[in-house]
Amino acid sequence: MAASMENMNRLMKRKTDLEAEIKALNDVLDSQQGVGLKEPLVDEEGFPRADIDVYSVRHSRHQVICLQNDHKVLMTEIEEELYKIHAEARKQKGEAMDTDDDQSVQSHSLAERLSPFTEVDRVDEGSPASEAGLKVGDSIVQFGSITASKFQSLLNIASVVQHSKDIIDPDTVGVLMFNKASRQTRFNCNLNSERS
Repeated sequence: MAASMENMNRLMKRKTDLEAEIKALNDVLDSQQGVGLKEPLVDEEGFPRADIDVYSVRHSRHQVICLQNDHKVLMTEIEEELYKIHAEARKQKGEAMDTDDDQSVQSHSLAERLSPFTEVDRVDEGSPASEAGLKVGDSIVQFGSITASKFQSLLNIASVVQHSKDIIDPDTVGVLMFNKASRQTRFNCNLNSERS
């Protein structure tokens, strides 16, 4: 990678030098009555203009065009060198980047799974939730198969409760919640618990 950086520095110096030469030549053209690259070098009658140094203008125009072409080629070389440098950097950091990407995906999916989607604002005494230890202010992270990414309304929870009646253990549903002390609790809520 050091060789690529040295080559890039050499190319960038050449680019700076080319741009300085082009600017100097454009200054020469501007000093000749602002003739630039496109103004005619002859008057209305077809004779060379007397108010400019025609030879100097023609020479400067030719040099500018040549240097602009060189500049285009140089910019292509710089672009290719940048690709090489970045490819080498990715190659050197490839394993670390793969590990970081895997950890990022895992932490994102974990954060998504652990994002609360509702907060408990009422727990009836003797209810299945009360008997399971749910308290006002607890945040629900998962209720059966419902997580923050799947939650749309409390009807989702009602649907899980309804469908839980048809599974192997029809009277319980798993709930994952965080209480106010930020401790994670997982419990099964008995749906048929009798109320007082």
